[in-house]
Amino acid sequence: MRIEQVKQKMKSEKLESLLITDMKNIYYLTGFSGTAGSILLTRDRNIFMTDSRYSEMAKNLIHDFEIIETRDAIGSVLSITKDGKIKTLGFEENITYQFFKRLTQTLDTLQLFATSNFLMELRQIKDATEIKKIKKACEISDQAFLEVLKFIEPGRTEIEIANFLDFKMRDLGASGVSFETIVASGARSSLPHGVASHKPIAFGDPITLDFGCFYDHYASDMTRTIFVGEVDPKMKEIYHVVLSANQALIAQAKAGLTYAAFDKIPRTIIEQENFGSFFTHGIGHGVGLDIHEIPYFSQNMIQEKLLENMVVTDEPGIYLPSFGGVRIEDDLLITKEGCELLTKAPKELIVI
Repeated sequence: MRIEQVKQKMKSEKLESLLITDMKNIYYLTGFSGTAGSILLTRDRNIFMTDSRYSEMAKNLIHDFEIIETRDAIGSVLSITKDGKIKTLGFEENITYQFFKRLTQTLDTLQLFATSNFLMELRQIKDATEIKKIKKACEISDQAFLEVLKFIEPGRTEIEIANFLDFKMRDLGASGVSFETIVASGARSSLPHGVASHKPIAFGDPITLDFGCFYDHYASDMTRTIFVGEVDPKMKEIYHVVLSANQALIAQAKAGLTYAAFDKIPRTIIEQENFGSFFTHGIGHGVGLDIHEIPYFSQNMIQEKLLENMVVTDEPGIYLPSFGGVRIEDDLLITKEGCELLTKAPKELIVI
């Protein structure tokens, strides 16, 4: 099914052949999760290329593909296309410059076309199996959050808390973290991507926890901000503004909503409370095989619309430099009538 979708897209874009080298895209099309592989698709052939380390695995796993054992994928493409019947080849734009140079030098008889998000545009719509895996990844993150609340106390360092979350998610069934866990406490919580440091947690600190995991190749991504001992009145005000923005988007997100509107709904709430200049990043992004996938959102995207079975994040935040910040992030499954909240960890103001 997925291969046929790709080939239909190739036909509509007048590509006679397509070289796929991104390993996430290769997994998406074949289920192959090794570290070396390439796919060449033509109008009438599906070819998977890998080296001797993975050829047996590929033959047992991948169906409806010809398997070629090689360490020189570009050389194999040259051999396959040398009869002149194929004149155009698409390739993924995220290749290295070194690979690009060799591609252009070796395949100089072909018209080469860089493709942007060619597979990602298909990947942004999740099927039932993908949704199930993302939900499981979210369940793991939710449970890890409940467990870390019991672990956090004054004197623990940010890095200790990050390590706890990372190992707890693995204990709960994750294959690994989906990105480097963010733990930012006290004034450091004003850093949207404050990587965990050796700073100890102090009484009165806000702590922003941004983390996620992979479950069977699919990611989760969530953020919660909590408080230790007591809450500064200004931080309490900020928290409730961010929570209102987060919940407003959940209430209104659905298939057909423009990307601009998706961004504007929570941003308007923050701006109305005079914190607009302190919301310094986009409202969210897609989640799937990669932690950051299309779609992305901005006020300029007035034509693009949410589609059913996209999984996207809802992550408003307010960050006051040298004082502190709050971010609350959820994963949402877009449906025809609304959205399904996939991250269910509590969001009421938590003081531990």
